[in-house]
Order: sequence, then structure tokens, then C-alpha cells
Amino acid sequence: MERLSKGVTMQADNANVKQRILVIGAGELGLAVLRGLVEKAGAYDLSIAVLLRQSSLSTQAPAKRLEIEEIRALNIAIETADLADATVDELATVMKRYDTVISCAGFAAGRGTQRKLADAALKAGIKRYLPWQFGVDYDLIGRGSPQDLFDEQLDVREKLRAQQQTEWIIVSTGMFTSFLFEPAFGVVDLQGGRINALGSLDTTVTVTTAEDIGRLTAAIVMHEPRIVNQVVYTAGDTLTYAGLADLVERVTGRDIERHVWSVAQLQADLTEMPDDNLRKYRAVFAMGRGVAWDVARTYNAKSGLSVTSAEQWALANLAQT
Repeated sequence: MERLSKGVTMQADNANVKQRILVIGAGELGLAVLRGLVEKAGAYDLSIAVLLRQSSLSTQAPAKRLEIEEIRALNIAIETADLADATVDELATVMKRYDTVISCAGFAAGRGTQRKLADAALKAGIKRYLPWQFGVDYDLIGRGSPQDLFDEQLDVREKLRAQQQTEWIIVSTGMFTSFLFEPAFGVVDLQGGRINALGSLDTTVTVTTAEDIGRLTAAIVMHEPRIVNQVVYTAGDTLTYAGLADLVERVTGRDIERHVWSVAQLQADLTEMPDDNLRKYRAVFAMGRGVAWDVARTYNAKSGLSVTSAEQWALANLAQT
């Protein structure tokens, strides 16, 4: 059997899976996944739906209204439920109408939501479930990391691996590329003209853009022969923080200072404010375990699919000064 990336085995045939697909959530990633699926809808005769809060349909927020208009223009059906208020049984009732469910409801949905959705998927007995695991390698990071939300991700993996009825795929993408450059994250400080490396300048990090994750997830779901019960790795780029500083210099034309936030410093910062999510993320990425992998071993590389590198993203999104 051919391996497409670390731990990924192709099996079976996608023709055996009916193509009624439900995407949970329509944020940045959910919309990207929906767009990716729509691109494949004609070739695979897909029926695509999205699960939204009822309040999203009546919102007056301009950005959200544009998203709803796009969803309707793409001929995507809309289901409604509030993930916080709905019971496992209620969510399972919705999921039963579909063969594949892709959760794009991230940590912002609240603690316990990932476990609830996994429980609902298994209770519904759907054919295939892709949980929200679009991030790091939680198996390698393990329990008890600085980011305590990661433990819930391991709970979900254990639930899925402990049963045989519902197939699952986990898509590991690394950090969203935009988050690496997010000013609040503090790594790329354009105003201060420096890079704050997490752990060391040689620490590596894998990133993939939300748009690429959407396209790649659609490709992974529709891959033939079917991918079953495996972790699939993607990467738009894997780079060191020294490499990040170099690319920011090239893109902006400015000299960039290289500064290191050590693991010890970041852990001390987290101790001061233990509920600060950004500090949790900085500490876990600084440790460098389970947050980076070789691009050549990823699904996109093995499949010959083009992706956006960190430098390409920066060229398109960072203003030259």
C-alpha cells in the first residue's frame, strides 16, 4: 500500500462512500473547505451542506451577511444548530442525514465542544468523520502541554481510535500561516522591526494557509483509493525562525532584528497569566515538538498539489515599507 505521508495509507475506494457532506461552521476555515468541496462537486456528484447557528442567518453584520450570501450562491444547503446549547442527541440527528461530516468549529466554540461533536458523530453512526484537528501533531505533543486545550484533542483521537463503525481522517496542517504573522501573536513584530523566535532561531514551525487547507481537505476527502482511519499531514511551508526573519527582510526590504524568547521565559510568562491563550501557544510552539514536519513527506507534496509558502503569503499580505 502506498504511503502518502507519515502514517497515511490509501485504502478502499471512494465510490463506496455516498457523497452527502456536512461542514460544521463557516468561519475562515469552514468557508475554505466549502469552496474546496464545491470545486469538486460536479466531478463527484456531491451534496454539500453547512451547519450554522440560527443567529448567523439573521445577523446584520456585513461580513457575515456576505458569507451567507456566498454560501447560498454556491448552492450549499444550510442546517442550523447551536453547538453550545444543542445536546449530543440533537447534533447526532442532524449528522445522520450525511455520510461525511467535517468539523470546522475550532477552539473558539468552547471547551468540551470537540468531545461533544465526536460523541454526536459516533452516535449518529455516520460513515466518516473529520474532527477539528487542523493544527499540530497532538500525539507527539502529548498530554499536559502548556496549551491545555490540546488534551481535548487527544480525547477525540482516543474516541475515534477505540471504535470501528465510523471511519475518520485527521488533517494535521501546522499553524495557520496568517497566525504566524499575526501582530498579537508577537513573533513577527513589524512595528518594532524584529522577529521574536519561539524557543530558538533554529526551532522549526510548519504552516499552511486556510485557503490551502480547504483545497487539500477536499482533495483528501475525495482521494481515491479512499484514505481511512489515518492522520494526513499537509504543509505550505516548514521553516525556522531564522528563516522567517530572512524572508521578512526580503519582503519588506528592512533590516530585521532577531530576538529569542526562550522556553523558560515563555513558561514563566505563562505562569504569570495562566489563562492567556496566546502565551499558551507561544510556550508549546517554543518547545518545538509536534509542531513541524518535512514538507516532502506531506500529502500535498506526494500528490503534486501546489500550496502557498510563507514567503508567498508574506509577499501578498505584508506591506513593504
